[in-house]
Amino acid sequence: MEGVGIFAGNSNPELANKICDYLSLPLGGAKVNKFSDGEIQIEIHENVRLKDIFIIQSTCSPVNDNLVEMLLMIDAFKRSSAKKITAVIPYFGYSRQDKKVAPRVPISAKLVSDMITLAGANRVITMDLHAGQIQGFFNIPVDNLFAAPVLIKHIRKHFRDGLVIVSPDAGGVERARAFAKRLDAELAIIDKRRDAPNQAKAMAVIGDVTGKVAVILDDMADTAGTLTEAAEAVTKAGAREVHACCAHPVLSGPAIERITSSALKTVVVTDTIPLAENARKCDKIKVLTISQLVGEAIIRSYRGDSVTSLFV
Repeated sequence: MEGVGIFAGNSNPELANKICDYLSLPLGGAKVNKFSDGEIQIEIHENVRLKDIFIIQSTCSPVNDNLVEMLLMIDAFKRSSAKKITAVIPYFGYSRQDKKVAPRVPISAKLVSDMITLAGANRVITMDLHAGQIQGFFNIPVDNLFAAPVLIKHIRKHFRDGLVIVSPDAGGVERARAFAKRLDAELAIIDKRRDAPNQAKAMAVIGDVTGKVAVILDDMADTAGTLTEAAEAVTKAGAREVHACCAHPVLSGPAIERITSSALKTVVVTDTIPLAENARKCDKIKVLTISQLVGEAIIRSYRGDSVTSLFV
């Protein structure tokens, strides 16, 4: 692809290199460092004038550092006369703060969207947004990819008979129903109550899971409270095995300890976020790459082809 430049910040260099391998393009030269006081320092080491630039950067932990890296890189390319700048954000941080859930709180996802647009991005490619309406927070085109093709391929290969897809809460029912339909599987829902952020309590299972292989489906695993509580509820309801699939392995705080001691046999995640060292050592966690999916989206975005057809 002539006239294309692929660059990356420090959030997920392994994924960036895999995407470049798929595209048969080198990763662009850029210095993304910090000054001694913690300020981010950006230097682009090659000519990008009139090029289509794709910046690969997940806004995962450390969230604010990775976000500022991306904003400054966008600004650097804009001031270097890039033709078009696309922010490729496999994991969009602050996406859970997409509405006012209490008086006098910010809608952080909207603010971050405005910052990316104001910095100079012309398009955003992201994956499995926590809420689809976040696409409307941007005043530029947004391609919201889904990890579904990668996860469904894995589920078909490893789980065949007696499969039931479980939504861990009411908000994930649409996603779980779509998976169940494509896998010709049963659907179950967890009635969950959340007393405080990062604290989940599963109450009851709606649907028949007795003697079946249950796959709990969620968009992200943060402290893993939702997954492990759901796994306990499904096990008590008579499931033969319990597994989990999610796109974004945030895995903060007590997540690994909870997963290790839970009824979950495996937790399948993608590489939108790099795993911390303790997560890499957890035998239950299996990582699938979304590099080909993102790489294909970059190709289609550059050529003006349909991205939606990736999921048909």
